[in-house]
This record gives sequence, C-alpha cells and structure tokens, in this order.
Amino acid sequence: MNQPRLKSLAFKISFLTAILVGTIILGVSLYNQPISPFLIATVSAIVIGIFVYFLFLFYVHKYIEAPFRSLYKTIYNVKVEDGFKDDIVISSEPMQQIQKEVSAWMVNRSAELDDLKKLETYRREFLGNVSHELKTPIFNIQGYISTLLDGGLEDATINRNYLVRAEKSVERMINIVDDLESISKLEVGELIVDSSPFDVYALVMEVYYAQEINAASKNIKLVFRDPYTAFYVDADKDYIRQVITNLITNSIKYGKEGGETESRFFDIEDNILIEISDNGIGVSKEHLPRLFERFYRVEKGRSREQGGTGLGLAIVKHILEAHGQAINVRSSEGVGSTFSFTLPKVK
Repeated sequence: MNQPRLKSLAFKISFLTAILVGTIILGVSLYNQPISPFLIATVSAIVIGIFVYFLFLFYVHKYIEAPFRSLYKTIYNVKVEDGFKDDIVISSEPMQQIQKEVSAWMVNRSAELDDLKKLETYRREFLGNVSHELKTPIFNIQGYISTLLDGGLEDATINRNYLVRAEKSVERMINIVDDLESISKLEVGELIVDSSPFDVYALVMEVYYAQEINAASKNIKLVFRDPYTAFYVDADKDYIRQVITNLITNSIKYGKEGGETESRFFDIEDNILIEISDNGIGVSKEHLPRLFERFYRVEKGRSREQGGTGLGLAIVKHILEAHGQAINVRSSEGVGSTFSFTLPKVK
C-alpha cells in the first residue's frame, strides 16, 4: 500500500476522532463546570488523536499491508524454474489460507510452464524429423523421374530399374504416412480395442513364419525358449500381432549376423508376460529413455539404411497403452535387447 496515502488516511481518521472526543469532553466539562474545560478537552483530543493515529497505522500494517506484501513477494519473487519456496510467515489465518492457495497456484503454474516447454521442444523435433523422413524418398523419386525424363526412359537398361526404385520410395512414404495415422488415432482414442481370447504363443509362431525369409537373409534363428504351451490372453489380436511383428522385425533388423531372436512366456497371476530378446547390437543406457519416441533413432544413418520408418516402437507403445499395458526394455550395448510386456489372461 502507498505509504503517503496510508499516513494521510490515518491522519484524517485520527483528526476526526480527536475532534469528536474533544467535543464530547468539552460538553461534559462545561456541564460539570470544571476550572478549565477547554484545556482539558484540547489536551484529551490531542492525546487521543495521536493514539488513534499510531494505532490505526499499526493494525493496518500488521493485518493488511504485511500479509499482502508477503503475497506480493510470493508471486513476483519466486522463479518458476526454481519452484516455490514457502519461507514467508503470515500470522492471520484467512491470509494463511490465501497464501496456501497462491503457493499451490505457483507450483501448478511452474509445472504447466515446464510441460509447455517440453511440448514445444518435442514439437520442433517432431516436425524436423517428419520433414527429414519424407524429404529423403521425395528427393529419390525426383531424381529417378528426372533421369527418366532426360532420356533414361528410352534406355532399356535403366528405365525399369529406376521405376522400381521410385516405387520403393513411394512405398516408404506410404508406410510413414500410414504409421503416423495409426499413432494419431491411437493417441486420440479413435481406434477401438476389440478384445477377444486367443493363444499368444500361437500368434508369435505365426509371426515367426511370416518373418522366416527376412531372418534367413541375416542367418538369424527364430526360437522359443520353451516347447509349445497355450497361453490364452484377452486382447485385440490384430493390434497385438502388429506389436509382436514390430518387435521381431526390429530384433532381426538390428540383430547380429548368425544370431537369434528368442521368445519367452511367463504365467504371472492374472497376466501373461511376453519377452522377445535378441543378441544384437543393443542400446546404450543414455538412449533407453527416448527409445519409444516417434522417429527417434539411436544411429540415424544406420537405421535409415535398414529401411524402417522410425515409428515402429512408438506404435507398439501406444497399442499397449490402449490395452492398459506398458512396454519395458532391457538392453546392453553389444550384448542385445529384451522387450517385455504383459497381457491379461482369459478369465
């Protein structure tokens, strides 16, 4: 509160109080006919006026100005990135409640600003990654078409070859767009999980058969740790097939020549735990927290040579979250990786 204005207000109140009290005392003194009624009234008015003046300033400072000054410091002296430090003491109970509410607001505001900063960073990275991923196949297509238009179309040795390459680049773009669409639908909850009972061991076996040629190209064995045992789970079979396909495809893609991919199953109370392991190149600890982000690549150049979209693990994460489950990973660089998740058993 402005100090000159506060003192002026206190002076006016004390002056009016002094006049009122002095008038009352004067009237009483005249009625009783003392020796000097005007002197008594004047002295009493001055003393009471001074007393009221300082009493008013004291109570305004203690119960109004000081609490609001503390709240002012709470709001304006707290750095958002440092969090709120509750080191201001307020004695008034109503003001204490107000301070608690202000403190809670500051903490929430700080958390919101941190989240917004993270989202802004993520948005910039995502846009940059999308543009980079699409730019590569677009430039490839442009190069092939330009070559064909510049005379390559009449050259039988290159025309079909370049058309095949352009088609592969188009397929890569379609895969990226399809995966982005799938993630977007999963994030906003547009894809409905249609759960039904199925044998997840048999499903992994189906994916193994589908990936046999891919695995044979790198001499990688697709194995089970235990002999066949039916494990019935309650989930969306098509989505879980996509999860398992992405995990097994990755294990082959980043596996060592002559290595193996192994699947394991564990019956744990109301859930079935599925683990898919490989003895491939592995992932260092510093990259593990971001492994399921869209377009995140541990080794960008090498990953793009493998032909993936960089969205497979992000899709896996969102599909399992739509089922109320989570994906976990254990990995050591040069040793291999193990991805694990649970699915509810059929009751």
